[in-house]
Amino acid sequence: MPMASLSRWTMSYFAAALAFLIAAEMLAFSGAGYPTASLAEPATLVIVHVVAIGWLSLAMAGALLQFVPVLVSRPLAFPQLALPALVALVAGLLLLCAGFAVLAGWIEAPLELLPLAAASLLMGFSLIVVMLAATLLSSPSVGMFAGFVLIGLACLAATALSGSAFATILSGRGDWLGSVVLLPDGLPFHALLGFGGWLGLVAFGVSYRLFVMFMMAPEPPARRIRPVVLLAGIGLGLAGAGLVAPIFGRESGTGIAVAALGMLALASAVYGRDILTLYRVRRRKALEINMLASIPAFIALGIGIALLPIAVATGAGEATIAALTFLLAFGWLGGLTLAQLVKIVSFMTWLETYAPRLGRGPAPRVGDLLAMPRTGWWFALYFGGTALATIALAAGAASGFRWAMLPCLLGTLGVVAELVRVRRLSEIKATDRPPAHERPWLLLARADERKPPHVQHRNAASPRA
Repeated sequence: MPMASLSRWTMSYFAAALAFLIAAEMLAFSGAGYPTASLAEPATLVIVHVVAIGWLSLAMAGALLQFVPVLVSRPLAFPQLALPALVALVAGLLLLCAGFAVLAGWIEAPLELLPLAAASLLMGFSLIVVMLAATLLSSPSVGMFAGFVLIGLACLAATALSGSAFATILSGRGDWLGSVVLLPDGLPFHALLGFGGWLGLVAFGVSYRLFVMFMMAPEPPARRIRPVVLLAGIGLGLAGAGLVAPIFGRESGTGIAVAALGMLALASAVYGRDILTLYRVRRRKALEINMLASIPAFIALGIGIALLPIAVATGAGEATIAALTFLLAFGWLGGLTLAQLVKIVSFMTWLETYAPRLGRGPAPRVGDLLAMPRTGWWFALYFGGTALATIALAAGAASGFRWAMLPCLLGTLGVVAELVRVRRLSEIKATDRPPAHERPWLLLARADERKPPHVQHRNAASPRA
């Protein structure tokens, strides 16, 4: 499969995402939001949206801008929209947080900030959907990977639209929406479509393809993957039905949420079986840090998605549901994203810096760009803090949760420092580094100047990668 050129703005998406993750962890450590405040308090909503939009969504969008063209062997459609989308999403998120601050009484400003934030976020996500959907649909055949992403993009659209409606209602300007999308009844389905569809299902699809490449494993047949798409599609369809039920004068009860979560749990079980198979049959026996650090993330997925439907069905307390949601957000989605970023950034840096120099001298391996043992300790801090924070939330220990976020924060800062070192080629001997004017920039790729040669997929997955 020929490689596409590098995405110019992917590193900027990653940098913004990591900055928002650090901000969310600092807010949690400072005592803002749940469990000091209730789940519905504006302070909690700030942290939730900084994590969901600022951290996870920006990181996912940046990764897809790079890898969707590679995996479907098509150039990115409308690449000029990548920067406006990033600007709109960052601006929209900042306006949204300002609007929540107004609701909390922290600042004095008009509540019209919320509809303005919604419009900016809706525009940014719409541009992302246009670029990715057009790229996928330009392929002669829409394969299983494209199916994951297209369903995820549909969930993103539903999440963004419902979130815009919620923001309009909170601003006091959306009385006409009250009978269509109700607060707070629609919030669980809004979260399910965002975390389970846009972020979770797309993470499933991307990891199927990238793990095959990174571990040199045979690609699973479509018949094994199809049940994941089917089960998750049913679950997300139920979530969508729960979200729009008020339009038809029906209440979206707990039963729909439990059924949706149950289907997503079944999809996760099949997905977990496939990922375990990839680990077992891989040809690259020595696991690199991104795959080792993904193991705790999969454990978090298994625990969280198995227990969450049970907790909702039995009416478990707020603390239990919050703990399981945190485990899925920080342990599964956050942990997997952070783990794969170290490989993606290293891989892109190698393509940008050394791929054009192949045949003109020695070139290091991708793994040589990263200090793997040291990076492993940062991940140990992050996942250890996540486990302690989950336990503290379940126990209702607010101070314990705050202090558990400290190792999370330190681990994240350490991983970010390692990524900066990768971009600066700090682990490469000075004699093996290219001239200063050919080295990668920190926040964006020299996409216009550096297009990797058309090498085959097997070469991309060779030990050099």
